[in-house]
Amino acid sequence: MRARVGCFIALAFVALAPLHAMAADSSPRTWITPFGGYTVFNDNFGRYTTSDNDLTTKNGVYGGLRLGHVMGNGIGIELAGGYSPAKATDTLGTEHDLTLMHASASLIYSPAPGKWGAPWVSAGGGALRTTLKDTKIFLGGDDHLDQGVFDVAGGWVFRLGDHLGLRLEARNLLWVPHKRPETAKLNYQVYGAGLQFAFGGKAKDDDADGVPNSKDKCPGTPTGATVDATGCPKDTDGDGVWDGLDKCAGTPKGATVDANGCPKDSDGDGVWDGLDKCADTPKGATVDASGCPADADGDGVLDGLDQCPDTPKGATVDAKGCPMDSDGDGVPDGLDKCPGTATGLKVDKDGCPIEVTERETELLDTGMIRLQNINFETAKADLLPESYPTLDVVGTVLAKWPELKIEIGGHTDSRGGVAYNQKLSEARAQSVLNYVMQKFPSLKADQFTVKGYGKSKPLVPNTNALNMAKNRRVEFVVMNKDVLKKEVEKRKLLQK
Repeated sequence: MRARVGCFIALAFVALAPLHAMAADSSPRTWITPFGGYTVFNDNFGRYTTSDNDLTTKNGVYGGLRLGHVMGNGIGIELAGGYSPAKATDTLGTEHDLTLMHASASLIYSPAPGKWGAPWVSAGGGALRTTLKDTKIFLGGDDHLDQGVFDVAGGWVFRLGDHLGLRLEARNLLWVPHKRPETAKLNYQVYGAGLQFAFGGKAKDDDADGVPNSKDKCPGTPTGATVDATGCPKDTDGDGVWDGLDKCAGTPKGATVDANGCPKDSDGDGVWDGLDKCADTPKGATVDASGCPADADGDGVLDGLDQCPDTPKGATVDAKGCPMDSDGDGVPDGLDKCPGTATGLKVDKDGCPIEVTERETELLDTGMIRLQNINFETAKADLLPESYPTLDVVGTVLAKWPELKIEIGGHTDSRGGVAYNQKLSEARAQSVLNYVMQKFPSLKADQFTVKGYGKSKPLVPNTNALNMAKNRRVEFVVMNKDVLKKEVEKRKLLQK
């Protein structure tokens, strides 16, 4: 018997430690439990009475009541009482009516019930009365015996609702004699069940969403999420982040959001990821409603990054979207039909020097281009830089006519001897050819011949300085004039 009650007490108190954590979310509650079951009496009640006769007791039914209250930490007090009628037979075979009544107060540990309820344990003490009818010999001349009792119990309350449970119980009642408590060794066990009616407290809500577990269709809702009447979280803007946790409510449908429910804009163009059809727009570019950049002037540099937004169509631009003008003639590259125009020359709307048009007209009309402002160092064939722009114009014209055969003739005034002027005029004509060939690589050497005329072909008499300046000249003469004739006829036909 001692082994049985010792085991019962040990199991009850070992259960206290792990169960404490389960009560953290409990709230104060009170219950009353009508209880029924049966009592297992000691195997030989008579050994512990005042008689020497054995008294064998049969197990009997049990009825009782439990009234308890626990605080928020699951620890409280329970009052337990019960009544059990039974039969006891003495050694003569006489059967006697025996009744057991007890009442006790115990400390109880009852954590907040979960989905399947919760265990409980208790320990305490009280009083126990055993009554034998029709005889007084077994109880010291009286029909009843009052003793103290050490009460230890445990069990499980299965959850049937927010305020109703099925209580299962096993209870040990240890007699404690008044005069010699150290001799306590008579144990009764009570086993049974009852309906536990709870009052007060809060309905169990494991996920703390305000909807009791019994009504919660979505257990495990994250803390802080807003839920509907069934305990299921809501996502009003449909971004995948629950209302209450969503720090950016009202996110447009389809936008990609972060863990806080706020839409992302990876390229910083003001159109949310997920709605942005051009997700890698460069920073600063102007975009449309779909997040795609625009290029109003079609120069390849996006609006917002384009520092020259009104670039003419076809113009070549730099990284900032501004048109380039490599030859500095005021006509952007890409639109300039005469790239490489020499500095200082006036050009038309196509970027071609006006003098080019004039020289080309001269070429078509006369079959030659005569230059009287080509200057050399005195008595030398070295070109002076002031002559370069004029030669650049001629080179531009000739580059358009790769099929022409050209003679470059050098002429001097009358000063100096014939042989000297002849040699000087040849050298100067060669210098002109060398410059043009170097400046215009598209020209071919076999198109040109060089000839010096010295002072043999003056345009005007060498009577004064002005006339002599006219006679010092360089002439580009077409040798295959039939090519020019065909071009002239073609242009006249186009004019008609």
